[in-house]
Amino acid sequence: MINQYKYPIVFTIAGSDSGGGAGIQVDLKTFSALGCFGTSAITAVTVQNTMGVSGIHVIPPVIVEQQIKAVLDDMQPLAIKIGMIPTVELAATIGAVLKEYPHIPVILDPVMVASSGYQLMQDEAIDILKNELFTSVSLVTPNLDEARLITGMDIDNVDDMEVAAAYFIMLGCKAVLIKGGHLKGDTLCDVYLDKNGVTHRFESSFIDSNNTHGTGCTLSSAIVAFIALGDGMLEAIEKAKAYVHGAIEYGKDVKTGKGHGPLNHFFDPQKQVKYKQK
Repeated sequence: MINQYKYPIVFTIAGSDSGGGAGIQVDLKTFSALGCFGTSAITAVTVQNTMGVSGIHVIPPVIVEQQIKAVLDDMQPLAIKIGMIPTVELAATIGAVLKEYPHIPVILDPVMVASSGYQLMQDEAIDILKNELFTSVSLVTPNLDEARLITGMDIDNVDDMEVAAAYFIMLGCKAVLIKGGHLKGDTLCDVYLDKNGVTHRFESSFIDSNNTHGTGCTLSSAIVAFIALGDGMLEAIEKAKAYVHGAIEYGKDVKTGKGHGPLNHFFDPQKQVKYKQK
């Protein structure tokens, strides 16, 4: 008998990075490295390399909508990651479409400004994010710069991160993970808080590396993969952070381009998972 099995299918809605270090390319690498089957809807094409972003071409909202529905209606992914949403129109479109699929867990990585300083999202789109998407997704994963932009707060230490996390919950988020990778120190800390008051600090050791481009994309995609593989939220975050730590460690001595290089996503690749259909 054939067709007895299924792959754990996951889905990313994000921008394309021509340098292969972030965005759709990294999402799909992460999904594959963790044994999941990755699918995608591209929101924008960036002109990008290890030196930064120098241009963006936005995909028309109707095409993005059709990409999303084509995958969700046919392949029924187990979890979704949202990355770069450059315009108001796209933010509204994605929010409206995903409301039709409320049973699928969604991880939102609010990609707003590139490390080179290039703005990746319209200011008005940030309002749509806060007022609509934040309230419907399962988890929001801002870095410190994004958290500062959204909250208007100074965030200079872990205690500040916890205050900022509470602000995200006040905005209506079901859960938030504020990433503290930009804080200086030998130990890095991410702060988790959900609407039920569950809080957790995820700590990891600092790795001295110039190859950290796409770390946020990798983390959110790894969380999605582990959720699809059956883990709860906190366990998925813990495993995702361990994966990112390994990808940084095994890629720290590699030279790729003239700027900030990528992680080593395939330092310990898993076989493609398959399981029996019910």
